[in-house]
Amino acid sequence: MTAEKSERDSVEEALRGWFAGRLPDGWFTGPPEIRADREEITVVGTLPDPEGAGSGASEAAAAAAAEGRSRRFREETREHRIEIAREVEHKFGRKVSWGVDVSGRRVMFTTFSVPVMTRLRQAERRVLDTLVDGGVARSRSDALAWCVRLVGANQDTWLADLRSALRKVEQVRAEGPDS
Repeated sequence: MTAEKSERDSVEEALRGWFAGRLPDGWFTGPPEIRADREEITVVGTLPDPEGAGSGASEAAAAAAAEGRSRRFREETREHRIEIAREVEHKFGRKVSWGVDVSGRRVMFTTFSVPVMTRLRQAERRVLDTLVDGGVARSRSDALAWCVRLVGANQDTWLADLRSALRKVEQVRAEGPDS
C-alpha cells in the first residue's frame, strides 16, 4: 500500500470516528457519508422522510416535501454546523461541505470549487474552445469542468471498475517484498 493511500484511509477513518462522536444524536437516520480529498471533507446525512409525502403523494408533492425538509434542517442546524466545520478545519486542515439525502434526493448546502492546473495540447484546447464558442461553457475552465462532470455521469461503471482495480493494485503492492 502506498504511503498516500494509507494516509488517506487513516484520515478518512479518523474523520468518520470524529464525526460519529461530534455530530448531535438525531441529526441523521444513520451514520453520515463522509468523503475527503486534499482540500475538502463532504458530510452527507440522511434525513427521515417527511410525513405526508408517503407512497400516495404525487411526485411534485414528494419533491416539495423533501425540499422543505432539507431547508428546515439547513436553517435549524446552521450555527451548529458552522461551529463543527470550524473545529474540523482547525483539526484536519480542510474545508467542510454539508448536504443531506431526503426521500432519495440529495441536496448539497455548500461545496467548494478548487482550481486545478493542467497542460493541454492544441487538439484538446480546441475541444474546450468549441464548447466555449458553442455557448456550452463560459470559459475554458468551465468547459473542462463540464467535461469532467460528463465523464463522471456517463462512465460510473468504468470509473467504479478502475477504482476497484486500483484497490487491487494497492493490495498487491502491500503484499510485496518491500512490505
